[in-house]
Amino acid sequence: MKILLTGANGYIGVRLLYELLKQDHEVVCAVRNAARLSVPQEIREQIEIIEIDFLKIHADQALPKDIDAAFYLIHSMSSSTDNFDQMEADSAQSFVELIHKTNCKQVIYLSGIVNEKQLSKHLLSRKRVEDILYTGTYHLTVLRAGIIVGSGSSSFEIIRDLCEKLPIMITPKWVNTKTHPIAIRNVMSFLMGVLGREDCYDQSFDIGGKSVLTYRGMMTQYAQNRGLKLAIFTIPVMTPKLSSYWLYFVTSTSYKLAQNLVDSMAVEVIASKNDLAERLEIELYSYQEALNMAFAKIEQNQVVSSWKDSMVSGRFKRSLNKYKKVPSYGCLKDGQKLATTDPEAALERIWSIGGNNGYYYATFLWKIRGAVDKLFGGVGLRRGRTNATTIYAGDALDFWRVLVADKEEKRLLLFAEMRVPGEAWLEFEIDENNIVHQTATFRPRGIWGRLYWYSMLPFHYFIFTGMIRHIATGK
Repeated sequence: MKILLTGANGYIGVRLLYELLKQDHEVVCAVRNAARLSVPQEIREQIEIIEIDFLKIHADQALPKDIDAAFYLIHSMSSSTDNFDQMEADSAQSFVELIHKTNCKQVIYLSGIVNEKQLSKHLLSRKRVEDILYTGTYHLTVLRAGIIVGSGSSSFEIIRDLCEKLPIMITPKWVNTKTHPIAIRNVMSFLMGVLGREDCYDQSFDIGGKSVLTYRGMMTQYAQNRGLKLAIFTIPVMTPKLSSYWLYFVTSTSYKLAQNLVDSMAVEVIASKNDLAERLEIELYSYQEALNMAFAKIEQNQVVSSWKDSMVSGRFKRSLNKYKKVPSYGCLKDGQKLATTDPEAALERIWSIGGNNGYYYATFLWKIRGAVDKLFGGVGLRRGRTNATTIYAGDALDFWRVLVADKEEKRLLLFAEMRVPGEAWLEFEIDENNIVHQTATFRPRGIWGRLYWYSMLPFHYFIFTGMIRHIATGK
C-alpha cells in the first residue's frame, strides 16, 4: 500500500515509519521541513518526502493522488498554551480538504481517551479533531490512547525525571487521578493492525494496557522497578500554575507542555472495553512490562525516537534552514584548531558530545549555564540527546538544535536554542589534513548582545580550549 504519514518527525511518527517499511509499504512522509526528518540516509532513500505545513496551506498545495491510506499524527499541544486547540482544528480541516482530492480509502488518527463528561482543553481539542476528520469522504479509524510508556515518550521521561531526582515529593492532588498507561509497542501494534481492516472503518476504539493506575501508582512502581526509595506527600493547595512550574523545573518537559499536561491530569483517562485487541491478536503489556522494555532499549542505546527531538521542545518553531549558512558579517567568533593523530576517534568524540557525555571540559560550567537558561524560561540542558553516539540533522542536543550532521564530510553544526541576546552557532569539522576546527559564532542583538559575548570571554577561553584539546587528543 502507499501510505501518507503526517507528523513523521514526531515521537510516534518516526517509529511508525520503521514499522511501515518493515511491511514493505510505500511511504510518503509529510513534514514541515524535510531537512530535519531524523532518520538515516538509507531510510530517506526508501521514502518520498513532501514539505507541507497544514497551518499554512497554499492554493497549489497537493498530496499525492494515488495514496491508499493515511496516518494523521499532527498535534499542537506543546507549541501553545492559548490557541493550540484552534491550531489543531485548522490543521485537521486543511488535511480533510487536501485528502479529499486523493484516492485515500482510510485515515487512521491517534487521539486521546475522551470518555469523561468534564474534559480538559487538550482532550476536548482531540475530540474536536475527531469530529472534523469524520467529515471526510474516506473511512476513518480512531485509536484513543492515554499515557504512552516507552523510551523517549514525554510521559515516561517526566516520570523518570521525577522519580530519579526527587526521593521525597510534595505533589498536587492530581497524582491520585486514575489513568490507563499503554506500552508504545502495543500502540504500534494497534496502529499497524487496523491498517486496511474494513471491520475497523468508521469506528473509534479506546486502547490501553493491562494496568489501570494512579499517577502516584505509576511513580511508585517506577521507583520499585529501579530500586529507588520514594516518599510522596500530597497537598490540596497547589494551583495548576504552580504544578506546571513544578513539572517544568524538575523534569525535562517544556513549560507549555507542562501547563497543558497539568490541565489534563485532573481528568481520569481509562479505556472503555472493546474487543479490538482480541480481533488483532495483540498481547497487552502491563505497566511494569512497559517499563522493562523501555529500559532495555535505553541500556542498549536503541531509542528510536524521542519527544525532545520535536521542534516544539525548543524555542524556534519555524524552519531552521535559514540558519544553516553561518553568517560572518556583524558576528563575533571564537575559532580553535588542533591537529589530531586519530581523526576517526576525534570524529566519534564530536558525534558523542553533550548529553551524559558532557562537553569534555568544565562540564559543570555548562550545567550552570543550562540552569540559568532554564530559570529564565529557556530549554536548559533538560533535553539531553536521544542516542549517545548517533545524531541526525533536526535532533535536539541539550540546548542546541542540530543543523548539519554529515559524518562523511566530518562536520557537525549546532544552533543555540538557549536564551541569548542574539543567535549562536557551534561548529566542528575535521579537514583533509586531520586538523580539528572548532568555531563558535555569535551574532549579537544590540548592545546587550555584545556585552553578553564579552562578559563570557574569560569562560570561553578555558572551555573552548579544553574542549578542542580533548576532542583532538582524547586527553
